[in-house]
Amino acid sequence: MKLKIQTSDEMEWLGAKIASALQPGDLVGLVGELGAGKTTLTRGIGRALGIRGTVSSPTFVIARTHPSARGNFIHVDAYRLSSPAELDDLDLDFAGSIVVVEWAKGMIESLADSWLEVSIERATGHSADGNPEEDTRFVDIIGHGPRFENFRLEA
Repeated sequence: MKLKIQTSDEMEWLGAKIASALQPGDLVGLVGELGAGKTTLTRGIGRALGIRGTVSSPTFVIARTHPSARGNFIHVDAYRLSSPAELDDLDLDFAGSIVVVEWAKGMIESLADSWLEVSIERATGHSADGNPEEDTRFVDIIGHGPRFENFRLEA
């Protein structure tokens, strides 16, 4: 499923739409370069889950747990981790929480039999009217494993 996102509000909206399909035990992996919108998408997920506190990048603490009405929401920034084993060593409650991992490529595949991968790419170039597309993102959502193999966002 590929989407064109043009503003940070749309990215947060997308996060909220993804959150509506999540339940404890679900794992979401975010892939994209620095500044692609991973934390903005995560903020939308957190708000939709009704978390306490604000979502900010946990780069230096690596993982932050936010209580929510649907159980714990764990936001992980794996940028400083060098292997899936280091992520596993954090001893996070993957089974009982909704977990979102930024910089997930190569880090989460061995942690669950199902996960949702959200790949975010910045647009390059200019739109048809000649304006730069610097805020435009292309988002590809791919379900892995039995839980997400037929994942579709509701309209």
